[in-house]
Amino acid sequence: MRCVPDLGLLRTTTFRVALLYLGLFIASVLVILGLIYWFTAGFIERQTDETIAAEIAGLREHYRQRRLPGLIEVVNARSATPRSNTLYLVASPTYAPLAGNLSAWPDAVPDQDGWVEFEIKDAPPAPEGRRHDARAVMFTLSGGYHLLVGRDTRERSHFQERVLISLAWALLLTIGLGAAGGVLISRNVMHRIDAINRTTRQIMSGALQERMAVQGSGDELDQLAGNLNAMLDQIEKLMVGMRQVSDSVAHDLRTPLTRLRSRLEMTLVECSGEDEYRAAIQEAIGEADRLLGIFSALLSIAEAEAGTLQRSFQKVALADIARQIADLYEPAAEEAGLAFVSDIRAEPVVLGNQQLLAQAVANLLDNALKYSPPGGRVTLAVEGPDGARGTCISVSDGGPGIPADQRETVLRRFVRLESSRSSPGNGLGLSLVDAVARLHGARLEMDDNRPGLIVAIVFPRIDAG
Repeated sequence: MRCVPDLGLLRTTTFRVALLYLGLFIASVLVILGLIYWFTAGFIERQTDETIAAEIAGLREHYRQRRLPGLIEVVNARSATPRSNTLYLVASPTYAPLAGNLSAWPDAVPDQDGWVEFEIKDAPPAPEGRRHDARAVMFTLSGGYHLLVGRDTRERSHFQERVLISLAWALLLTIGLGAAGGVLISRNVMHRIDAINRTTRQIMSGALQERMAVQGSGDELDQLAGNLNAMLDQIEKLMVGMRQVSDSVAHDLRTPLTRLRSRLEMTLVECSGEDEYRAAIQEAIGEADRLLGIFSALLSIAEAEAGTLQRSFQKVALADIARQIADLYEPAAEEAGLAFVSDIRAEPVVLGNQQLLAQAVANLLDNALKYSPPGGRVTLAVEGPDGARGTCISVSDGGPGIPADQRETVLRRFVRLESSRSSPGNGLGLSLVDAVARLHGARLEMDDNRPGLIVAIVFPRIDAG
């Protein structure tokens, strides 16, 4: 079976990023290798030039002390040294060779400092076709005689070629290892991304219980998988909540709708006078009002959870809201045989929607009046930033309270601790209060009142001014 290359990998962002990194790495390696070669070649050239300069200084001293015969003697002695890379040539004013290991004066023009590079004509052929070059200094002695001192650069050139070949192999090895590493890294990342894509396709197909695999390395892909899993958990929680809301809506609306239909049907069958029809219509209107109340509460919760009302936030005085609500509920509390206490300890100001905050406090007072026994007490309190909880508005009662393990449960829509659901209510009051609190960045706290319950909306601090 023929192996087909994975061309899809070449089109991935991961591979392109790895390729870009490889390009940058190769560029940096080229710079480093270039510097290595430049420093190495420069060092060898400087060493060659220093050797030539030292030879010239010694020969000049011999010429100064012993003149031409002494110089010729020294040059012939040094030229006879076997395997010497140093080149010598003493020539007459007409450039005829007098001493040294070169047979003729080189046909080359020196630079302004006297340095010249030339090919050695009388040297044996260099292996592999390489030129047999030399670098030397030419200058004229007193009397018109000429002196050349240089070095055979064949070994230097050979060393530089070896360095270049080594650097080229190092570059090729770097490219190969970098490309292989890029492919391996891309495959590893793509393997994890493909796993995420497979899981998302399964979830899209209906397997909502599936979750992204987390390797535990804590890298960015693990963080992405964790965030996706948290999002899926939240979506699943919302969908379960929607199903529960649908079931609760069907349950809570079926009873009043059935009661409304039965009363209207009985009215058609049994009522014979105008007064009876009027009473039946009034009862039907009452049932319709209760249904409208359920839908109004649901719409208020949805509006609060959407967060669109935050654009209309303004500074609201909690104490003013408490005074207005207290004026409305104090007569109802007295009628129910309850003591109503308004405890306004400060005048805090928060950013919010006054209508929603008033509705939330009214819902808390409705629950407090409903569940407090006759002779009990209901307290509406407002505290400032220096209070025990900070800026908050709270309602406390002397009723049965809510067990600590069920305080999160009662915040869901249509949840009522009363399993018989015989008392008035629809289980939306605390859900609305919680939604309003979250809309305002506040938190809803429930504590024991011993007996009874304290429910507080605690607001975040805001800057003054």
